Amino acid sequence: MSPARHPRRMGPVPTTTEQPQQRRRADSSPYVDLTRAEWSALRENTPLPLTAEEVERLRGLGDVIDLDEVRDVYLPLSRLLNLYVGATSELRGALNTFLGDVGGGHGSQPGTPFVIGVAGSVAVGKSTTARLLQALLARWPEHPRVELVTTDGFLLPNAELQRRGLMSRKGFPESYDRRALTRFVADVKAGKAEVTAPVYSHLIYDIVPDERLTVHRPDILIIEGLNVLQPALPGSDGRTRVGLADFFDFSVYVDARADDIERWYYERFRKLRATAFQDPDSYFRKYTQVSEEEALDYARRNWRTINKPNLLENVAPTRGRSNLILRKGPDHKVQRLSLRKL
Repeated sequence: MSPARHPRRMGPVPTTTEQPQQRRRADSSPYVDLTRAEWSALRENTPLPLTAEEVERLRGLGDVIDLDEVRDVYLPLSRLLNLYVGATSELRGALNTFLGDVGGGHGSQPGTPFVIGVAGSVAVGKSTTARLLQALLARWPEHPRVELVTTDGFLLPNAELQRRGLMSRKGFPESYDRRALTRFVADVKAGKAEVTAPVYSHLIYDIVPDERLTVHRPDILIIEGLNVLQPALPGSDGRTRVGLADFFDFSVYVDARADDIERWYYERFRKLRATAFQDPDSYFRKYTQVSEEEALDYARRNWRTINKPNLLENVAPTRGRSNLILRKGPDHKVQRLSLRKL
């Protein structure tokens, strides 16, 4: 799969009906705003490598993604990312040439994985976005080895969260082992042959003891999670630290109105209550043994006290740090996109 190159499109040309103030706002924005139709046209002749059955397997619970959404939104994105990966490789070659002029054996720097961050709220569909990107990017012959790691594995174990009084803030930045997460991505980015990460189980709602996920020098690494675009916090000595997002070559923020995300959260909770929560080993099985209204009261309380505050205080403020914003409408489908200018 090798896309044809063409001059970069920078969105619609302003019409004479636009006011000067509107044009100034668009010119001063760091993003190019595109409608879904404009974005879809950028896929050119890139073939769709996924079947309806594959999309169904990748789709998250409550998400309404279909082949049209994949073709219109995610196929152009896979093409754009393929161009980014190629451009990064060319830049590395130029850097090697430069370092080679110095001598001392520095002019043969090996390639390192291209790292993509995918951020967004609970229930917004970021996990589906990450899985689709993994499947689509792995179809390109230039980078067949694509790994996906979620930041859930770097949540502190429940016992540690309870010890620190953080169980009610699970998912907030302080509930993660941020140092271990940053070190993991730094090691992958550095090209280490083998890097491991903890494994999280949504069934038991905790880290799985003595189980590790292993990453072997991927071409592309996708990191998906709520807070992956958070800037680094200053250390105790006041010095600025290196943050997770400092290792990203590209980042995607999946966006929607908070009211829509809240509705999707409740819809997903109902579906989970009828499916995964029924498992005898499920941490949430207790919510299948009470009335639906009692269970939904828990979901509402959870949204109001944990997920919404985390979205407004920590997740949404990082939106402007992303390279691409996917803006979803009330029907869970992407309506508009904002791509950061270079």
